[in-house]
Amino acid sequence: MTGLFSNWRIRGGVHAEERKTSTATQAIVTDFPLPKKLYIPLQQHVGKPAEPLIKVGEVVLKGQLLAHSQGMISAPVHASSSGVILDVNDYPAPHPSALPIRMIVLETDGKDEWLQTPDIGDPFQLPPEDISLRVGAAGIVGLGGATFPTAVKLNMGRENRIDTLIINGAECEPYLSCDDRLMQERADAIIDGVRLMLHGMETHSAVVAIEDNKPQAFAAMTAAALPYPSVKVVQIPTRYPMGWDRQLIRYVTGKEVPVGCRSSEIGVTIHNVGTAYAVHNAIRHGRPLVSRVVTVAGGAVQRPMNVEVPLGTLIADLFNFCYVSPEKTARIVMGGPMMGDSLPHISLPTVKATSGILALTQSELKDTDEQPCIRCASCVTVCPAGLRPLDMANNIRANQLDAAVDIGLKDCISCGCCSYICPSNIPLVHYFKYASGEVAARQQAQHKSEQTKRLMEARQARLDRIAQQQKEEEEARIAAKKERDRLKAEQEATV
Repeated sequence: MTGLFSNWRIRGGVHAEERKTSTATQAIVTDFPLPKKLYIPLQQHVGKPAEPLIKVGEVVLKGQLLAHSQGMISAPVHASSSGVILDVNDYPAPHPSALPIRMIVLETDGKDEWLQTPDIGDPFQLPPEDISLRVGAAGIVGLGGATFPTAVKLNMGRENRIDTLIINGAECEPYLSCDDRLMQERADAIIDGVRLMLHGMETHSAVVAIEDNKPQAFAAMTAAALPYPSVKVVQIPTRYPMGWDRQLIRYVTGKEVPVGCRSSEIGVTIHNVGTAYAVHNAIRHGRPLVSRVVTVAGGAVQRPMNVEVPLGTLIADLFNFCYVSPEKTARIVMGGPMMGDSLPHISLPTVKATSGILALTQSELKDTDEQPCIRCASCVTVCPAGLRPLDMANNIRANQLDAAVDIGLKDCISCGCCSYICPSNIPLVHYFKYASGEVAARQQAQHKSEQTKRLMEARQARLDRIAQQQKEEEEARIAAKKERDRLKAEQEATV
């Protein structure tokens, strides 16, 4: 079968209850009060953390570089507002563990004054490499959740001769609607960002894929893309996890990304609509990534909304602004309810990956009383990766992690479809996350053991060389002494 957008290519997935209407029908709130303090992590991306450039007490402007990237897979960090640097130290991370990571604490001055940047004129006259350099300098990462440095993907696009750029407008997670509102309200800027990415990758074709439950966003993006034949806007079925890159590629292009390969190897790359908007701001206005639109929703939220906040804003400040009821909040989730992270408290900052913050009530949480498996195979039917979740879980229960890996554990994307559909409330995805972490820990321990062994062998080889060298030197000294003694004896005999 040939052609684009064929339903037969959709594998697995579920029709999760959307719960988006409370936020998707409201305009983005842009008058969020500036927090007194911003907690800006140095690790908001895949790769090495950024390295601080500033010192405590230094006065900075909004958009000023605070920490530079380390190596190719890294991203710089900028000031989310103007103010004074109070501290550079360890603070709890926005992660289920809340373990400390390095952050820059910025006390805002209330002025929110931007650092002035020069006008570059027509960006389409810049060499493609310059687009990548400017995107990298702006600290832009994938805003769909992966947080992979965008500049690296642009460079890979040039090197791999990408023929199709897919812009992900699926936003299939329940509750979340920040991308939907962004497409409705800032479509022209997003399309401009798409065209700039095409220029940076030297690619000539882009497809913006939007789920068919977002008609207003589809209309706005279609109108914005109309003057540009290189950008096509299409509707895709509403089905979770349609936003998964391999699912989207399979549906839009008909191509399958082989296991263990990157999408670039089949001539396709994917970016999020929020990333395209950030590229527009960086190239057109010289503004780095210092804020993003966040969905605040859930049954405990009295004023659910999409709100644009500076990066480093504490969740506590967001909840105060949206009137979240602490007594009704049973769980705090960063991201969506399917793949998001459950957080221990609200004194944690928003970061580049924060698409949503949910305050869920007990009634919104699934019953956690686990029952025996009834062998219905629903988990197999809905798995978008084509795995056998129950078999993997059984192997994990028996501590047979290698067997779980053999049948596809590493291909699991932790989308949660299997747990969502399971009538017995078996927390399958929890088993997979545990096992993945355990496998990674074992591999790390094995790598450390092998490295230690190599170091010990290298040390022993070095000691053996030194000993051999000393032995040869000693033998040389003895031989030299014997030779001197022989010559001396010959001289004495002659005399």
